[in-house]
Amino acid sequence: MSAPAFDPGRAYRCSPRVALRPEPFGALAYDFGTRRLSFLKTPAMVAVVRGLDGLPNVHAALDAAGVPDGQRAAYLTALRGLAEAGTIEPADLPDATTAATAPRADSASPPPGTAAASPPLPAGEVAP
Repeated sequence: MSAPAFDPGRAYRCSPRVALRPEPFGALAYDFGTRRLSFLKTPAMVAVVRGLDGLPNVHAALDAAGVPDGQRAAYLTALRGLAEAGTIEPADLPDATTAATAPRADSASPPPGTAAASPPLPAGEVAP
């Protein structure tokens, strides 16, 4: 499934699969889903990416980070690349990380790959 087209008029967020590690030049962005490492090359880009969540659109994040008008086109190009890579995603997408691992409310069995919790054994009994 391909990512939706990047639309700076839409609300975005940093993907829940991505961890940002601050660095002197900006940050490293590691995607635990794809194992892709990206570089956010300026502290202002880090501020934009961190500030996306909760704002109505990308333009508001650029405003909040203080990105000058003359640099907006370059930032939008970089953000388009981050969206295509999955580092940022539309804010209205379901959290794929949580949805894939969380048990459904109507499910009595644990998610695949997890062990069900065993009830405690009565005192003096040993598990088989």
